[in-house]
Amino acid sequence: MFFSSPSFLILALLAPVLSSFVYAIPLADPDSESDGESSNGKPIAFVLTGDSTTAKAGGWGDGFITFIEKPNIGTNHGKGGATTVSFKSGGNWGKAMDDVKKHVGQFQVYVTIQFGHNDQKQPAGISISQFQKNLAAMAAEVKSAGAIPILVTSLTRRTFQGNKVVENLSNERTAAMAAAKSGGYKFIDLNVESTRYVNAIGQSNANKYNLAEKDFTHLNDHGGVVFGRMVADLISQAIPEAGKAFKKNEAISSAIKAGKPAK
Repeated sequence: MFFSSPSFLILALLAPVLSSFVYAIPLADPDSESDGESSNGKPIAFVLTGDSTTAKAGGWGDGFITFIEKPNIGTNHGKGGATTVSFKSGGNWGKAMDDVKKHVGQFQVYVTIQFGHNDQKQPAGISISQFQKNLAAMAAEVKSAGAIPILVTSLTRRTFQGNKVVENLSNERTAAMAAAKSGGYKFIDLNVESTRYVNAIGQSNANKYNLAEKDFTHLNDHGGVVFGRMVADLISQAIPEAGKAFKKNEAISSAIKAGKPAK
C-alpha cells in the first residue's frame, strides 16, 4: 500500500513534532522596538509640575524638555514659589490636568510632581505628614485621569557647609518616597542624585549653575540643561519605557555619572 512507504511513515510521525516546533518560534514584530514610542505604539507626553526648581527661568524643566525627541512632547507647568497647596489653589494644577486630559488617548502621558522647597518654609510651612498626603492625592488624580505619575524628590540646594552640601530637604525626600510607595506610584530620587553630584564637583563648580551669584537654589540655563539631563537619565533608569522619549547626550550623562562638571 501507499501508506506502507517507510519514508512516508517517518514523515507522518514527525509532522506533529515539526508543527509544534515551528509555532514555538516567536515571530519578530517590526513595531515592537519602535524608537520614541511606548509599547502601545503611542508617542510619549511629559507634563511637568512643581515649584521654581522645575519652572522656567530657574528650574530643570525646560532643560529636560530639550532632550525630548519628536514625536514625543513636553510641557512645563512649574510655578515659582508654589507649594503643594498653592499650586492647586492658584489654578496651576488644574491647567496641568487639562493638559493631561487633552493628551491622554493620543499619547502615553507621564506627569512629574516635584515640590518641597516652599512647603517647608515657615511660618506658613506645611507639615511633613500633610505634604506627603498632598503628593499622594496629586498622584492619585493623575492616575485616575489615565496618566502615569512620577513623584520626584526635591532637587538639592547647593549651599555648602565645609566640603559638603547642607542636606535640608531630607524630610521632604522621605515623604515623597513614602507617598509614592503608599499608592504604588513611580518615583525618582533626584534629591540623592543631585546631592551626590554637587558634592562631587564641589562648591566652586556648583556655583556655575547658579541663577544669580548667591542663589544656591535656582538654576541658570546651563544648570537647567545639566539637571534636566539628570532627570531624564533617572527616569530612563526607573521607567525604561519612558526613556524611549529622550535623545542621548553622552557627554553630559557621562560627566554626571563621573561626578565631573558638565560642559
